Amino acid sequence: MGKVACANVLSDLYAMGVTEVDNMLLLLGIAKELSNEQRKVVIPMILEGFRDLAKEAGVSINGGQTVVNPWMIIGGVATSVCTKDEIIMPNQAVAGDKIVLTKPLGTQVAVNLHQWMNLGTPSWNIAKDLISEEDVMKGFEDATISMTTLNLAAARLMHKYGAHAATDVTGFGILGHSRNLAEFQTADVDFSIHTLPIFARFTEVCKQLIEKGGRNFKLLQGLSSETSGGLLVCLSGESAEKFVEEMKSDGGKAWIVGDVVPGTKTSRISENPNIIEVTY
Repeated sequence: MGKVACANVLSDLYAMGVTEVDNMLLLLGIAKELSNEQRKVVIPMILEGFRDLAKEAGVSINGGQTVVNPWMIIGGVATSVCTKDEIIMPNQAVAGDKIVLTKPLGTQVAVNLHQWMNLGTPSWNIAKDLISEEDVMKGFEDATISMTTLNLAAARLMHKYGAHAATDVTGFGILGHSRNLAEFQTADVDFSIHTLPIFARFTEVCKQLIEKGGRNFKLLQGLSSETSGGLLVCLSGESAEKFVEEMKSDGGKAWIVGDVVPGTKTSRISENPNIIEVTY
């Protein structure tokens, strides 16, 4: 949880091309239902994870706040004082650009399937006939790796390859965040998304869950919430290919998932998007 929260907080700055972060504050809500003994185990682990990833990012944690809360909360605030050339304004996409995504989709599905399985919920009674426990564990492990990976490398490459606009993909899903980004563009353009990289096995599970009367995550519609998702970056066609190639050569993930086309500042996903199954 600590690493996921840290990565998620920093992504707001990374999406603006800010790679040198000056300060972080840590916000922690401790669940009332935890006993003192549980707190002694859980809280240090969460704090250690947050600190470890902040150290990896080269960021100093200089304060924060801890409160008792009905449920666990972990988050933070990241700030940096920047010059203009250290920031990439998210409004310069032009028709002809390619759209790149740097992490797969499906974190909400991964976490929910894992929770259903562990708790033996009614939802798991439906899902257990659609996916094995081994595949649930693999998907959860892959999602954890993704959520705890910093978007720092992608932010640096945004400068190297002259990104025109970017956002991180989190609670509104890839379609929600791409719509927000499209609305902010100076030029009259649309974002047309044709490819969805998704954690392996989750595409069919989501389709079958709907058929069986289970939960509709709206993953294929681009509306499934993500936690600590990737950056969605607009670059020229040539730069996008080089961006993806360098991300992959350095051990990261990246795919060209769409095009910037003339339009009215909105975003859409193809009726039958290309699905890429992703594993770590």
